[in-house]
Amino acid sequence: MAKKTTKKVNNNELDGPEFFAAIAQIEQEKGIKPGYMMEKITQALVSAYRRDHEGVGDNLVVDANPETNTVRMFLKKDVVEEVDNPATEISLAEAQAALPRAQLGDVVRIEIKPKSFGRIAAQTARQVIIQGIREAEQGMVYDEFSSKEHELLTGEVTRIDPRTGAATLRIRSGSEFTDAYLGPNEQVKGEHYVEGQRLKVYMVEVRKATKGPQVLISRTHPGLVKRLFELEVPEIFDGTVEIKSVAREAGSRTKLAVWSADPNVDPIGACVGPRGQRVNTIVEELKGEKMDIIKYSEDPAEYIAAALSPADVISVDPLPDGKSCRVVVPDDQLSLAIGKEGQNARLAAKLTGFKIDIKPASAPLEPIEEPEEDLFAEEAPAEEAEAPAQEVAETENTEAPEEA
Repeated sequence: MAKKTTKKVNNNELDGPEFFAAIAQIEQEKGIKPGYMMEKITQALVSAYRRDHEGVGDNLVVDANPETNTVRMFLKKDVVEEVDNPATEISLAEAQAALPRAQLGDVVRIEIKPKSFGRIAAQTARQVIIQGIREAEQGMVYDEFSSKEHELLTGEVTRIDPRTGAATLRIRSGSEFTDAYLGPNEQVKGEHYVEGQRLKVYMVEVRKATKGPQVLISRTHPGLVKRLFELEVPEIFDGTVEIKSVAREAGSRTKLAVWSADPNVDPIGACVGPRGQRVNTIVEELKGEKMDIIKYSEDPAEYIAAALSPADVISVDPLPDGKSCRVVVPDDQLSLAIGKEGQNARLAAKLTGFKIDIKPASAPLEPIEEPEEDLFAEEAPAEEAEAPAQEVAETENTEAPEEA
């Protein structure tokens, strides 16, 4: 007996159930929001058909119905007596052959069979879909890592450029990961990295680029020290102790100004930890970088004197410009206050925001000149300009008898 064969029935519809199941699977595996892939695939189908059929424009529509699991494509054509553009027009006779009640001026929908796609058009659709997936993945990576700017992340060294010494790190955040570039300028001098090594890095910025998000990381940024202290010191993490300022020369020395609103909390002791355990952990992470932890003060003189530690300070005289000061130290403390190659004074200036002029106690001090009061006398109103002059005159008169 002859074997019975069943002829497969051609259907104008794409394989709807499998089509929607594939979209759902892609969105689930890639973490893409629902509906995004359907939009991209619709664009791919339209682009593919237009590639092989010149003249087709907005009259091509894709009808995707998730409820019925059907995906169908239609060409909208105007019914006319004489066809000038076959891509957008259809003759009355041809229209009535498909739809007997069609009349001139009507718009009919002609369904397109999937076999109407050529090989090149199918490749175009495939590229559009792949590009859509790539854009969605890049968008998720950007959203995830842009929320981590100015945070501390751990990365694994995956490659080191033997020519420049630049390192590529694979960093992760949540379920997302990306490769970040650690350039020579962002590496601590003296540090040497090997593939597979894990490093803590500071996330400086995330930029959008044509090849995907560009993550900028650093090992030299002062923010790295701040985040390490937040990680190691619970009092900083919960806000009991506040880091007011950080001045850093990566790989060599860092000065940290801390403060606490709670009088019962010693901010320096909290950062140092029992037997120096907390600060030693940070120093170890930074490969031996020295840490000077000082107490912040609202009084500029007291703050500047503390910033110059470990040197002793005799006096601090702020200068009239409000951004500079003169500091007097014992003669034997001068080199300590300035530091090797001026490092201690330079870091203290960065930390406090003051330009610091350090003088030994034995050096004759020049008098601090007061700013001239009549610099803007021409711009001031007449009444306001006369008042200070009168006060000065009165002051001179009262001081004269005392000097005599």
